[in-house]
Amino acid sequence: MTDQVTTTFSGPVLQVRELTVHFGVDNVWVPAALNLNYSIERGKVLAIVGESGSGKSASSMAILDLLPENSRISGSVKLSGRELMGLKPAQMHTVRGGQIAMIFQEPMTALNPVYTIGFQIIETLRAHFGMSPSQAKARALELLDMVELPDPLKAFNSYPHQLSGGQRQRAMIAQSISCDPQLLIADEPTTALDVTVQAEILDLLRSLRDRLDSAVLLITHDMGVVADLADDIAVMRRGVIVERGTVDQIFNAPTHPYTIALLQAVPHLGQRGDEAIDMTAALAIGTDIVVDAVLAARIEVNERLANEAATVARNDRREVVVKFEDVVIEYPKHGRVAAFRAVDKVNLYVRQGEVLGLVGESGSGKTTLGRAAIALLPITEGRLYVAGQDISKASREEIHRLHKSVGIVFQDPSSSLNPRMPIGDSIGEPLKLAKGLKGAGLSAEVERLLDSVELPRAYRSRFPHELSGGQKQRVGIARALSLEPKVLIADEPTSALDVSVQARVLQLIQSLQQQMNFACLFITHDLAVIDVLADRIAVMHHGRIVETGTRDEILRYPKDPYTQRLLAAVPVPDPTEQRARRELRRELLAAGNDV
Repeated sequence: MTDQVTTTFSGPVLQVRELTVHFGVDNVWVPAALNLNYSIERGKVLAIVGESGSGKSASSMAILDLLPENSRISGSVKLSGRELMGLKPAQMHTVRGGQIAMIFQEPMTALNPVYTIGFQIIETLRAHFGMSPSQAKARALELLDMVELPDPLKAFNSYPHQLSGGQRQRAMIAQSISCDPQLLIADEPTTALDVTVQAEILDLLRSLRDRLDSAVLLITHDMGVVADLADDIAVMRRGVIVERGTVDQIFNAPTHPYTIALLQAVPHLGQRGDEAIDMTAALAIGTDIVVDAVLAARIEVNERLANEAATVARNDRREVVVKFEDVVIEYPKHGRVAAFRAVDKVNLYVRQGEVLGLVGESGSGKTTLGRAAIALLPITEGRLYVAGQDISKASREEIHRLHKSVGIVFQDPSSSLNPRMPIGDSIGEPLKLAKGLKGAGLSAEVERLLDSVELPRAYRSRFPHELSGGQKQRVGIARALSLEPKVLIADEPTSALDVSVQARVLQLIQSLQQQMNFACLFITHDLAVIDVLADRIAVMHHGRIVETGTRDEILRYPKDPYTQRLLAAVPVPDPTEQRARRELRRELLAAGNDV
């Protein structure tokens, strides 16, 4: 009966009416989503966007009836005309996987670590179609080939931990589409991925949508991803859809103040204030596209401005406070695991009052460099100078002295703060240990630091779990700057934050850096983020620095193929521009620059 409805129904694949979700907390029903209304046609992508806590994931889990027992769901959810609300568990089991599939944010936790990828896909196929083992294996290999894994048989026989992040995501997508679902729910499918892998997964999702003609519900906070993939958008805030429209309407003519603020907070590569870099001309130099007179003139302007910026940088006489000279860092042999060279012959420097953006993908060695700069990791070869000290072979006393001159802001503020210590004590701890402050003097300094990161003084008595992610990161910044360091290492300080919170934290770091004039090594995988802050940019790949220069040099006239590929993969929060950027990326890959 279900198949008949599926094949003859001509309306929307998914129709949601007045969907409301509450959670029972301390005997009170707390709303997570209120009166949601939307629909998705076959072959279309609807993006539900919003920040953490907006209710976008809770509402999608309600469609699949996957919410915990303390939830209460009301309203109507129809799949190809069939009402899903009120179905018995056995009936809903056939819908999940068979007619609605889910792609989760983190494949490492969604895939079973003790079974091979092939076994997990076969299990799905046999459960829904009753295939023989040989038929299921053949179909599984076909699916792994469909999601463009380079070696489907190897992936079939691999466990999840033996694949890279992008390969795991492809394997999970293969499992999700194994039953040719009518609806594909993709919950933050690229958030945990590097920008180049993200671009590949978006290409794959676009291709699968066209081949399978499925409806796609995309849940994300990344407006660049939305511009790349979506047809329609619903913007959620505090459990309510505040605005709906086509992707062009939302990006070009938003009406709700929250939508406008959300779009304004998104970092746009190549734009800083009123200044805009011609990224199309910058990326054209690495492709075989036909360059007409107009584009040639734009490329020439970019090259001239890049050269002017390089000349200014060469005449900069500010003191160098961090200097890597032919630095090699190796992780020693551990059991059967061979020694691994994470950093290979790196030469890099940061001047006083300068922000150097260190950009690279996961495993490039950038965090290893940052940890070495504060002597958390020893170097194997070369020389490393930080804040006037040679720490290449530093003793414990020298490292202790160095830590008074450097600070570090970690990626995850929740894990870097002591959960049992009030915020005021966390900020004051370095002052107590390094300067011996106590009593009224310590209290006054803690309040000054809270003021500097724009947190109320009353927060000093709160614990980390009582603060939001952005507030906790402000505490981390205050603690890192408590000793007025000469050098600040910022290791992905905004990657775990929502886009509007990220924008405010970046503004705060920029303001404090200008006031205190410290040197900053800002480590990130997101070029659009570092573009907001950096004076110079260093691009790292496989443990080596492949290109270094001023912001204008790197963005206007990138010379290394990897840098060009990295720039082209950054999604742009503009549908028209993103389509052009996608074509340029294809040209770069076709030109043999896929390094």
